[in-house]
Amino acid sequence: SSVMMRIHLNGERVALGTTGVSVDPEMWDSTLGKVRGRTKEALATNAQLTSISTDLQVIFQRLEFSEELSLERIKSEYLGKREAMETVLSLFTKYNNDMYAQIGCGVSKANYRKFDICKRHFTNFLEIKYARTDLNAIELTPIVIHDFDVYLRTIVGQSFNTAIKTLKTFKTVIIFGRKAGVFNHDPFLNIHFKTKRVDRGFLTDEEIDTIMHKEFATQRLVNVRDIFLFSCFTGLAYVDVANLTADNIITMDGKQWIVTARKKTDTLSHILLLDIPKMIIKKYAGCAKNGRLIPILSNQRMNSYLKEIADVCGINKNLTFHMARHTFATMMLTKGVPVESVSKMLGHSSITTTQLYARITNKKIENDMLAVSKKLDKFNFVSSPAVKVTK
Repeated sequence: SSVMMRIHLNGERVALGTTGVSVDPEMWDSTLGKVRGRTKEALATNAQLTSISTDLQVIFQRLEFSEELSLERIKSEYLGKREAMETVLSLFTKYNNDMYAQIGCGVSKANYRKFDICKRHFTNFLEIKYARTDLNAIELTPIVIHDFDVYLRTIVGQSFNTAIKTLKTFKTVIIFGRKAGVFNHDPFLNIHFKTKRVDRGFLTDEEIDTIMHKEFATQRLVNVRDIFLFSCFTGLAYVDVANLTADNIITMDGKQWIVTARKKTDTLSHILLLDIPKMIIKKYAGCAKNGRLIPILSNQRMNSYLKEIADVCGINKNLTFHMARHTFATMMLTKGVPVESVSKMLGHSSITTTQLYARITNKKIENDMLAVSKKLDKFNFVSSPAVKVTK
């Protein structure tokens, strides 16, 4: 068993964690705080424990008449001496630099950016909340994690689920630090993450049909509508549509496919080209710059014009370009395409992500019940005339 440390001061006490020394519980003298006996092993173990005690006494004597004397200061100084204490941001920098060096070798640029953004959030948080430029590893406690969570949701304005994702990213770095011996404690102790299920917006078949056949007054809205529909029938995110080239159109067994690596995850998407996206590609052939397949405005401008399209079409939804991807996923799943196939088309790295789209719509329930109804007709139940029952 490992020998644990505690220090006492003015009636208070604080745990220092493990000494790194293991002993046989049967040989431990809890009163004297050492191993019983005069064996070579017992003497060596007791010498280690005495050395630790001496280090703590030296720190106490140096701080004894200082205003800085406190259990936390003794703990900080001792663990700093023992662990050659690193700071949180220096650890973060090392982790991110290692990731950056692996871009293209199992790490995507998008994944690296996620950690880089998390580091910037934590840096700003330290300056705003604590007026600090960094924290020693020992200073990162569950209360700091809690404060960071509050900061993300209030100052940064992240949603509940986005803040959870940021904290999970942060925790990955801390786990790396614990494995490297930087932390002698768990800053995420008793902190559990559970995202809230969010109903991702999508368009119904009727709403897609309305947008598809609406006569728009300006060519600008026609172009935005066409590219939005392209995404509705391919499931591609904005950045992946913007990066499409002719090289991404592959013919296999006489069928045309879009094969592209998702910008976000670097996972391949395989999408059979349906008639509508084929028509849109043909319509805009040669219109895009730099060899791109589809001419597309910035994501911000696309979303602005899509809100205009929603108004014109009488669709009371917050229409965004990303809703096209949600619409594609929902459309495929409700029409009976297996979730494994949809996951492959969306380029999801995990089928769990795809299952977030697997909502049950009223139309799906209607279709399922109609199919079941035909099977239940075999019972051919005919009830006898109703008879009034009197008491």
